[in-house]
Amino acid sequence: MAGVTDRPFRQLCKELGAGYAVSEMAASNPRLWASEKSSRRIDHAGEMEPKAVQIAGADPQELADCAKFNVDKGAQIIDINMGCPVKKVCNKWCGSALLPHEDLVERIVNAVVQAVDVPVTLKFRTGWDRQNKNALRIARIAERAGIQMLTLHGRTRADGYTGDAEYDTIAAVKASVAIPVVANGDITTPEKARHVLDKTGADAIMIGRAAQGRPWIFREIDHFLRTGQHLPAPMVAEVRHLMDEHLRAHYAFYGESLGVRTARKHIGWYVRDLEGGEEFRQRMNRLESTGEQLLAVNQFFESQLKYGERLQYRLAEEKLAA
Repeated sequence: MAGVTDRPFRQLCKELGAGYAVSEMAASNPRLWASEKSSRRIDHAGEMEPKAVQIAGADPQELADCAKFNVDKGAQIIDINMGCPVKKVCNKWCGSALLPHEDLVERIVNAVVQAVDVPVTLKFRTGWDRQNKNALRIARIAERAGIQMLTLHGRTRADGYTGDAEYDTIAAVKASVAIPVVANGDITTPEKARHVLDKTGADAIMIGRAAQGRPWIFREIDHFLRTGQHLPAPMVAEVRHLMDEHLRAHYAFYGESLGVRTARKHIGWYVRDLEGGEEFRQRMNRLESTGEQLLAVNQFFESQLKYGERLQYRLAEEKLAA
């Protein structure tokens, strides 16, 4: 999730119950390693362990060298991306564009595994379209090469993020390999997490888009899986505090100008399902300083207290009218 899973957000998710978080994609092209964007993406200073870096590319030797470079910088796990369906990635024959080329996939996973002495994992999709699913073959290639964990998104490259994720292929992959398999795709609630684990037999689940604006989903799922009970919605005061901490860490990471701009999407996700959230998002997007933005966010969450001490998603307007 390029542009989302930066260090401040990964750290927040880990603090709220995520057992594992992977960096944004790091390009394998060595000419990009020293760029400001790439340096920021692989910055793990102060982050809770394990520190995992996801690498993307199409050249086996470049990917191997990139893996070594990141291990030398402190990466404890290397994750190879063969799942991204975004055009600007696939147009460079990276991400899920690699899936039709099984010989190249084999050379890549072998090169990376042999290049480093830390665990190497693979994120991929079920195939390149619904008529051409090859996840079973990719999984076996990866296992033979020494890949130590597979994360499988239940869509093909052609699906992008449309339609519903399917879990039968994940179940088939899990049954065909001896290494851990992580299920990914459309896991948005504790109940869905339980369903996907039961349906696929996966060893774990990965949350992506559902954590945007709701990083406490990790503790909600963990609690439900352990107890069968739902946690109550978070307190407004807690979310206000979490937002304040997240934004301050975000500003420190990106600086004033870039920090304001890149924080806007996170703020929008936090408020999108709250009463007045859309109007606030539009007003907030016109603010140009971190101080103004931070003050506005604190005031917005203070205003949510009129609906109750806990967040009232999609219910605020009805509760106020009553």
